[in-house]
Amino acid sequence: MAPRALLQISNALRYNPAMAKNIIKQASVLREDIRRHDYAYYVLGKPVISDREYDKLFAELKAMEVEHPELVTPDSPTQRVGEQPIEGFEHVTHSIPMLSVDNTYDETQLREFDLRVAKGLGGESYRYVVEPKVDGVAVSLVYERGMLVLAATRGDGETGDDITHNVRTVPSVPLRLFGEDVPELLEVRGEVCWPWDAFRAFNAKREEAGEPTFANPRNATTGSLKQLDPRNVTGRGLQFVAHGLGRVEPLRARTQSELFASLKKWGIPTSPYSVEVDLIEEVIAKLEKWDRRRESLPYETDGLVIKIDALDQRDVLGATSRYPRWCIAYKFAAEQAETVLLDVELQVGKTGVITPVAKLDPVHLAGTTISNASLHNFDQIERLDVRVGDRVIIEKAGEIIPQVVGVVLQKRNKHARAIGPPLNCPSCGGKTSWEPIKPGHRAYHCTNKKCELYLNRRQRKNIPDRCRMITKNTDRGCDNSVQEVDHMVDLICTNPECQARVIEGIAHFASRDNMDIEGLGNVWTEKLVKERLLRSIADIYRLEIRYKEKLDQMPGLGAKSLDRLFQGIEESKKKPLARVLAGLRIGDIGLATAELLANEFGDMKSLSQASIARLMEIDGIGKELTERIVTYFQSEEGERTWKELSDRGVNMTQAKREVAADSPIAGKTVVVTGTLQSMDRKQIQDLIKQLGGKSAGSVSKKTDLVVYGESAGSKLDKARELGVEAIDEKEFLKRIGKS
Repeated sequence: MAPRALLQISNALRYNPAMAKNIIKQASVLREDIRRHDYAYYVLGKPVISDREYDKLFAELKAMEVEHPELVTPDSPTQRVGEQPIEGFEHVTHSIPMLSVDNTYDETQLREFDLRVAKGLGGESYRYVVEPKVDGVAVSLVYERGMLVLAATRGDGETGDDITHNVRTVPSVPLRLFGEDVPELLEVRGEVCWPWDAFRAFNAKREEAGEPTFANPRNATTGSLKQLDPRNVTGRGLQFVAHGLGRVEPLRARTQSELFASLKKWGIPTSPYSVEVDLIEEVIAKLEKWDRRRESLPYETDGLVIKIDALDQRDVLGATSRYPRWCIAYKFAAEQAETVLLDVELQVGKTGVITPVAKLDPVHLAGTTISNASLHNFDQIERLDVRVGDRVIIEKAGEIIPQVVGVVLQKRNKHARAIGPPLNCPSCGGKTSWEPIKPGHRAYHCTNKKCELYLNRRQRKNIPDRCRMITKNTDRGCDNSVQEVDHMVDLICTNPECQARVIEGIAHFASRDNMDIEGLGNVWTEKLVKERLLRSIADIYRLEIRYKEKLDQMPGLGAKSLDRLFQGIEESKKKPLARVLAGLRIGDIGLATAELLANEFGDMKSLSQASIARLMEIDGIGKELTERIVTYFQSEEGERTWKELSDRGVNMTQAKREVAADSPIAGKTVVVTGTLQSMDRKQIQDLIKQLGGKSAGSVSKKTDLVVYGESAGSKLDKARELGVEAIDEKEFLKRIGKS
């Protein structure tokens, strides 16, 4: 406690320093007692006092702080809930992207993942950590010098929402960490979930009060963390379970197992069900046991996560733009339910694709009430022979998206109505057509109904004899026969000015992942398009000039909302080129590919003039994608759109990433093996990229240089076998001028 607080309390007690010191000591002891009991309850799972005794300690501390406000500290257990709601969520940029985890549903794909890991590590030994996949809301907790300073949602992986005010109400999240060896900076990632017992108890109270109950813990947790007033979140019984990490400075641990043992010691809850295994076959042998066991776990789980334990090996394996290559999630088999197909609704997407959606008699499935489900496409409707009025089987794909997977033919109603593809767009009435096959290509699909190609089609110049897709619930490639078709699977609206297409396109452009225009969400986009105030993406940037008076009169759009919208539009003009490319879906690219293109060309004009041959030179850009990009820029609509945006002040440039082109490793492929003294694996990989080199995970004939440290293994042996130059850490630092 600070001397100033001691003086204030002493003065309040008519200048009695001895009594003041005693009160401060009592408060400190109470705080530590409460933290110790929180640790025993939430981290160790072994409470040492009753709830009533705990509440008594808490009430005693609170009473002391009310009487002497100077006693209150930011990390006091009484300070979990703020007194006032916040006005809105601030955006937070993650220091390290929070990537998703790739999914699999069968043993074959687990073995294939294991083979990729073995290849990526070049023969090094490795082990896995396996733990239940908690079905909650992914969040990041940031501690500085042991104090919680930030909690944020995953969001789009790059940017999330600051939800610190709500996460402080989660009792299992420590506001201050225990121990003397806590890192200066610790970013822990995990899931906030609603355990079954607490969820059911809360629902029972709502039902008793005549309020609607929540459908399932996961959705209810999402809603809880979106509350602007933390007082609405406290008492719900949410919990946090750590499963990963972001930045840790300094990072002393070499494995997740070692680091998570420290997390537990510091007061952060980790999964008590985590196990370490040496072989993927050990995981596969116990899949069925894990599936049965999940019913007894305290929270929702939908699978297992299998992760490489060694942190430096994770760095070697790296990640794609979406998933880490060092982990995978095995998802348990989806639950199924039977219900009636009441109707089919046709939805038009931003690219004009018309998608049939099943409208169902509501049915409970996997913790949620389902009234809509995917029918994928009209080929799927024909193959299933599904009709309006049928009793159908639905399941959740990946336990997320409900889909129709079968028809109970023996229960078919004689009045069941067939469903055919529409001749006209349901939105604009324009003509529809099947997506054509690209010139010079042929299209095919698999004849096996369990195969992914059954729901889709592939196009290529030569049709294969047999299908090579890996199918669900099999341990081999599909190997079924394939059938050539005369068009692609999607039915599209041919009218480029179709209102539904315009709405979807503008909403995509304005979304947080792309131009992040606050106030221009799906609802208002639809309203503005239907009022003919927006007819194209470029119209966004003349809304204020042309229609401010009309917008002022629109119900539901107040002065503050309007100011926020105009400000969001103005700020979006400054976004880098990659965001514009991703927002326009040029060549149907995502943000990761857009970053590649923006860094390569630097401005939209240069990109628009690039040939297929020039685009093919870029690592990570394939022939099919280059064709789509060139087609976009050669189209009248594509050229008009980006030039109109440029004319309205939208930034069309992006500074190229600086690389040292004159460095001794510029343009070379470098592999690092063993333990380095001066930097960790991630730091040297970043350094290699900055110096214009390419960091690789395995040694091959294409490798130019191997840098080795202590305990270098098979990669060094392979380099010598292939005649690849290998140098130690000291020589490497000398070459790049850092010795």
